Amino acid sequence: MHYHDVAALNASTGSPAQSRERERSAPGTYLITFACYGTKIHGEAGTVDLHHNIPGTPRLPQNSARLAFRLEHMGQLPYSLDKARRSATLRAIQEVCDKKAWTLLAAHVRTNHVHVVVQAEARPEWVMSTFKRYASRALNQLGVDERDHRCRWARHGSTRYIWTREQLSAAIRYTVSGQGEPFAVHEAP
Repeated sequence: MHYHDVAALNASTGSPAQSRERERSAPGTYLITFACYGTKIHGEAGTVDLHHNIPGTPRLPQNSARLAFRLEHMGQLPYSLDKARRSATLRAIQEVCDKKAWTLLAAHVRTNHVHVVVQAEARPEWVMSTFKRYASRALNQLGVDERDHRCRWARHGSTRYIWTREQLSAAIRYTVSGQGEPFAVHEAP
């Protein structure tokens, strides 16, 4: 059954609240990646899109026209995470996993993006948006950003399903030690 078929089935059975809950409750293991706002702009060499997003495969080449268009339409300056912001973001991810009984297997908060390997009773898009919400709340409480700072995260991100032990091992290794110098890192025992 395709995702659209499931969505149609959910929409046709039960109340809207029940449909939304079913949409959120699809157990799985995921590698979730999301970037800070404005730090990875389509048009820059090495960015990803729907067809260029598998670790270890070629990325997009530079596209000056696309980059100029994106830069012109940015609503604010790029957002990046210093040491205090990275720590707050990692704590927020750990907190949401504890609260929702999700299993956090690995996380790495970098200066301009976040990787998380998680087992959750929810769809990966819901998990990612929940991580972003909790991290934004933690960053607000930290009180280091200007009040008018509207956006910290890129609009979406990458949500990859993990199906095998080999994929899980590779995702954890990539998250923990495949990013260069370690910053704010969590690895389950």
